[in-house]
Amino acid sequence: MYRPGGSVLHRTPAGPKLLTVMALALAISLVPASPWLLAGAIALVIGCYLLTGLGLRELGRQLRDLRWLILVMLVPQALFLSLPTAAVNITRVVVVVLLAALVTLTTRTEDLIDAIAKALGPLRRFGADPDRIALMLSMTITTVPVIAGFAAQVREAQRARGVPVQPLAFVVPLLVMALKHSDDLADALTARGVD
Repeated sequence: MYRPGGSVLHRTPAGPKLLTVMALALAISLVPASPWLLAGAIALVIGCYLLTGLGLRELGRQLRDLRWLILVMLVPQALFLSLPTAAVNITRVVVVVLLAALVTLTTRTEDLIDAIAKALGPLRRFGADPDRIALMLSMTITTVPVIAGFAAQVREAQRARGVPVQPLAFVVPLLVMALKHSDDLADALTARGVD
């Protein structure tokens, strides 16, 4: 997902970016919701996308890719919670995902892996392998937009065939595509000597 650029966020090392996103995610998730907090978080996301030079078009693309995640989150929450509470929860998740996407858009994957491995280095004395953990985390980060892209492909194919929106008819092909992607990824890792 990396988009080359010369912005301040592009030049910021991966470690501080990851720490900042983690701190913001905790603050957005744990601080009691208020209209000011959510408005500030949304303004922060918009400002960061503009600061990177990616612009509102990229932000819109990221939001479009999240539309199915938003729908999947909205339906059960609308059934069990009030609509304002569901909207607050969804806004929090979307803001955090957009910030995480911004990190992957402005940071090379190898820089992310190196930063995570370095941060997890002290766990080596307890038998952990920071390099493997870093690889797993970076693959997780980079796989989220891939799965979102699969969801968009499935829905567009269904729309082209005139299939109405049905959860089972949507989830099954998405699951098949995700499992095939994971098999291809496992084969690629094995071919490179990663067990």
